[in-house]
Amino acid sequence: MGSGRPRSCRRLFNSLVEQGNLRLKTIVMGSLFLIFILINSFLLSSAPIGRAKKASTFIRSEWPSDDIPLGHEAFAIPKGYNAPQQVHITQGDYDGKAVIISWVTPEEPGSSKVQYGKLGHQYDLSAEGTWSNYTFCKYNSGYIHHCLLDGLEYSTKYFYKIGAGESAREFWFQTPPKIEPDAAYTFGIVGDLGQTFNSLSTLEHYMQSGGQTVLFVGDLSYADAYRDNDIGIRWDSWGRFVERNTAYQPWIWSAGNHEIDYMPDVGEIRPFKSYLNRYPTPFLASGSTNPLWYAIRRASAHIIVLSSYSPFVTYTPQWIWLRQELSKVNREQTPWLFVVMHVPMYSSNDVHFMEGESMRVAFESWFVQYKVDLIFAGHVHAYERSYRISNIHNDVSTRACFPVPDKSAPVYITVGDGGNQEGLAGKFRDPQPNYSAFREASYGHSILEIKNRTHAIYRWVRNDDGKKVPTDSVVFLNQYWASNLRQRRLKNHWWKNHIFAF
Repeated sequence: MGSGRPRSCRRLFNSLVEQGNLRLKTIVMGSLFLIFILINSFLLSSAPIGRAKKASTFIRSEWPSDDIPLGHEAFAIPKGYNAPQQVHITQGDYDGKAVIISWVTPEEPGSSKVQYGKLGHQYDLSAEGTWSNYTFCKYNSGYIHHCLLDGLEYSTKYFYKIGAGESAREFWFQTPPKIEPDAAYTFGIVGDLGQTFNSLSTLEHYMQSGGQTVLFVGDLSYADAYRDNDIGIRWDSWGRFVERNTAYQPWIWSAGNHEIDYMPDVGEIRPFKSYLNRYPTPFLASGSTNPLWYAIRRASAHIIVLSSYSPFVTYTPQWIWLRQELSKVNREQTPWLFVVMHVPMYSSNDVHFMEGESMRVAFESWFVQYKVDLIFAGHVHAYERSYRISNIHNDVSTRACFPVPDKSAPVYITVGDGGNQEGLAGKFRDPQPNYSAFREASYGHSILEIKNRTHAIYRWVRNDDGKKVPTDSVVFLNQYWASNLRQRRLKNHWWKNHIFAF
């Protein structure tokens, strides 16, 4: 009997411990769920329209907005006879296992070969490219080379060499991770850049951000502000200007109005002539018939690039292609779905107000149907972020002609604030519309840091007269994952019966 009592006490103690552990687990799970709810209420995807909208009162002081003089070191020509310059890379296929390397030789064609490998200064692989040149008004371009490196390995650093002899130049790039739903990746978003001191500030700040690839929302060089020979010269200077970054990581290009270069008064009637000669895209890989619209997959993101200045109404090539491409998106592999274009569909700035309305009418219902996460645009030289809203039920006969909250809709972000010579679009419409969450007329860039299949951190960074200042930040919940979660919550009552049991 003497030993029975201790065993009985131990059984009672163990029973209490087990009950305590179960209760502790329930409390912890409940607490985590409450934390999730709190975070979710903070997320933009669940923020009701009009809540906490902000129009920044920041007023920037003077900062040079004229183009940088051609003799400035930002446009330095590399040393050596016929040395490659204006080096830039972009994704070369659909899934991120190829890059297109482009450069210009000014004096003669030279070699179009790229030597590359996984070790610095040791190049055991090579690829042969092509070259071309063009004229624009009185300008004769250099020799523009494009070379495709394919069959690359994911998550690998490659070194590459172009040119020959003392004029050869060496660079490197990092391939993205394998396409899978939890692949983390960081995108920069830059637009309307130009080649001013503000542009230089934006570029240098982006290079400090940890961004791995730029989604460029159009308007590159602003060379069309010049005439005759200077148009081409300013395309060349811009290529050297951005080389400090474009030679080391892909920029995913989209074209803006300043790439059209339609100038019949000087005999130039082929739109996008300079842009198409200089900046190739992997359009064929996504079944597109035109390099101005295409799609790629990178890490956990599916990225669709549209052309605001090409036909897009019903049954045009761009319309047909987009319908097919959206149907191909696999959110189980690439849960994040982004669209890049130049003209914003939603903007509360007086400049270019409602210019994107026709494309909105054509495509917005698709973007809601396929639960696009984010749509990035430029054109308006300011920054603005919307709530998740849609106007797909627009009906003038019933006067239902205004955006409403829509959890399935994208967030629309305008990042047309790179720093070009035209200056800022400082006049917003007053009062601030309910669909507008944050807006400010300042130069800057954005960073989107994908964490996993469910969450991404977004930041807009202002150039405060040469200094970078993080100004707007949001945690985004993935649209596809959030939709599935909402459905599971409705079907599964286990959460209701157990999580709140404490």
